[in-house]
Amino acid sequence: MTYEHINPEELGAPRGWTNGMLAPVDGRVLFIAGQDAAEVGGEVVTDDFVQQFDLVLGKVLTIVRAAGGDPEDVGRMTIFVTALDEYRSGRREIGERYRAHMGEHFPAMALVEVRGLLDPGAKVEIEATAVIRDLSA
Repeated sequence: MTYEHINPEELGAPRGWTNGMLAPVDGRVLFIAGQDAAEVGGEVVTDDFVQQFDLVLGKVLTIVRAAGGDPEDVGRMTIFVTALDEYRSGRREIGERYRAHMGEHFPAMALVEVRGLLDPGAKVEIEATAVIRDLSA
């Protein structure tokens, strides 16, 4: 999928995200529900923030791939964290894990600190939107 990156000069150069992503007309929109680090049985098995981030991003991309897409098809992502200080202190390793999944693709993103997430022990939740090219068109 080839998005047109919209980064107006007056907003400055983004670092690690894109301000706007304009999808091509021949794609289908995939809305990805918030994913956290809970296993299939509903239990979060690690309290390590970076490991949770890695697991959660992997789950998001599992959904994208199941729809026929790739990481580059993700146009926006919202990351919810319960501990902004853990995110900040782990940014280098989080960046490495991010690039292992996404390469150098940086969609429009927001990071929001929240008081809590649904599953006990969850520290990270990611929801996303992707546009998957409709190859039948």
